[in-house]
Amino acid sequence: MRERQILTLNSGSSSLKFALFEQGADLVETMRGQIEGLGTASPHLQARMRGDALADERLGAADAADPEAALRVVLGLLQRVTGREAVDAVGHRIVHGCLAFDRPVVIDDDVVRSLETLNPLAPLHQPHNLAGVRAAHRAFPEALQIACFDTAFHRSHPWVNDTYALPREFYDAGVRRYGFHGLSYEYVVARMKEVAPREEKGRMVVMHLGNGASMCAIRDGQSIGSSMGFTALDGLPMGTRCGQLDPGVVLYLLQEKGMTAEAVTDLLYNHAGLKGLSGLSQDMRELEAAGTVEAMQAIAYFVDRIRRELGAMAAVLSGLDAIVFCGGIGEHAWQIRERVCAGFGWLGIALDAGRNRASETLISSDGSAVRVFVINTNEEMMIARHSAALLASRGND
Repeated sequence: MRERQILTLNSGSSSLKFALFEQGADLVETMRGQIEGLGTASPHLQARMRGDALADERLGAADAADPEAALRVVLGLLQRVTGREAVDAVGHRIVHGCLAFDRPVVIDDDVVRSLETLNPLAPLHQPHNLAGVRAAHRAFPEALQIACFDTAFHRSHPWVNDTYALPREFYDAGVRRYGFHGLSYEYVVARMKEVAPREEKGRMVVMHLGNGASMCAIRDGQSIGSSMGFTALDGLPMGTRCGQLDPGVVLYLLQEKGMTAEAVTDLLYNHAGLKGLSGLSQDMRELEAAGTVEAMQAIAYFVDRIRRELGAMAAVLSGLDAIVFCGGIGEHAWQIRERVCAGFGWLGIALDAGRNRASETLISSDGSAVRVFVINTNEEMMIARHSAALLASRGND
């Protein structure tokens, strides 16, 4: 019997990330890549096969005009490398599952219709996630299409960490704190079971720091609180998103500045965060290299908000046993990790400078009461695991 092939897709507004897994006795990643610059004049394809470079090329604008066109490029790559296009399941990252979806599900027309109603809650992600679903269904009509939700991991929140101080009917209607980056947090918890099982059973704060950034308070492997809330705008400042904001600012922009709801949405999602503060870029590497006053202030604000949230989450957990950094910034920017942890000796945090600069898995000092880790997150593997489980439950051979 041939090994099953599971394709994972993460369709965004400007990129399509993909990975291919073989399911035998274990899940083995055979290919990983991404197409950046969807809808632009110069999209770019990068891919690796079993760790070796496979593709690194500029595409024509028509090749990646939308998720469906980009998926045709991925399909061509699969055919060229594997000699076939048979895919048994396609696992999709879906950012918002609201109340109805608290675990991965097989996608049908009713599921798609339900998810379309959530587009306003995640306008940067949800419409593009669903475009990827439609494109994958047309490309692989016989494959099982599976939705894996970023919000599902956080459905274990206690009520006080799940609600807003609004009349109760809003909570009952679904206006509550959902949290995001759940697939990343779920993978990190699984890895911590392997590398630090004692801490995984304890009180952890995991920081997913990248273009999208959030933090999660986790006790015994369960999400207790998240910095993100009803939408992926809340919490930490991000690449282009504002993070925590007094709602009165939104009222002021609407009522006094005469901005439309669409203009405010565009401002808060696309022109705020590190990019808005620096006036330069949302890329942490560019900001660190630039060294301008505005770039340094943007970084300082980013770090300060993380530190504030870390103190709050330590209070939510009634103490702290471990901190985990993940995501592009969390995994690679040692200076940010150093600045986040500085001055937290009173909480029992002490970094080892050499380990931190080398981005080792354990970066705290031997005497640190709170152990600090760097874990390379792998949302694609988490999606593949969920997809494999649903394939098995359906009895597909």
